[in-house]
Amino acid sequence: MNNYIVLIRSINVGGKNKVPMFDLKICLENLGFSSVSTYIASGNVILKSEKTANEVKSLIESALPECFQLDDELIRVLVLTHDKLQAIIDNKPDGFGEEPEKFHSDAIFLIGIDVDQVIPIFSPRVGVDKIWPGNGMVYSQRLSSQRTKSRLNKIMAAPEYKFMTIRNWRTTTRLLDLSKELMD
Repeated sequence: MNNYIVLIRSINVGGKNKVPMFDLKICLENLGFSSVSTYIASGNVILKSEKTANEVKSLIESALPECFQLDDELIRVLVLTHDKLQAIIDNKPDGFGEEPEKFHSDAIFLIGIDVDQVIPIFSPRVGVDKIWPGNGMVYSQRLSSQRTKSRLNKIMAAPEYKFMTIRNWRTTTRLLDLSKELMD
């Protein structure tokens, strides 16, 4: 049985694509997944399945529009193994996420697009933003006191943004902890 961390892009954001987490849990259990749990209302799911990550992704992407009224074009699903998320956390840049009172740190996960394709759309502001390419993701950090001057929101205008889902670092590490708990 495989542990998976499922990140669903573009649900419960800005009043669009509303999906109650209890209903999402039931939808996923009806697909045959076990030990389904959700974390906060922004499309984070931990589950177990004997299926491959790609099979889980396809099943969930097909089921979501059937279970909920959604703008299908915006919805994308990323399925990570426990080991993949562990590697993302283990390979973070030095100091990344370690000063939450000083920096807003985010993991920008890529869905079906390569990191080399997205790095050029970032335009970090010197002294405010920093980005680092990762394996299937981008690490992004902004100085909290200057976050209104951050250029991170400019990526939202790029066509590539439809292939990204962002989680703050605290959520990212918490998802790994929840996955570990499921393994015990």
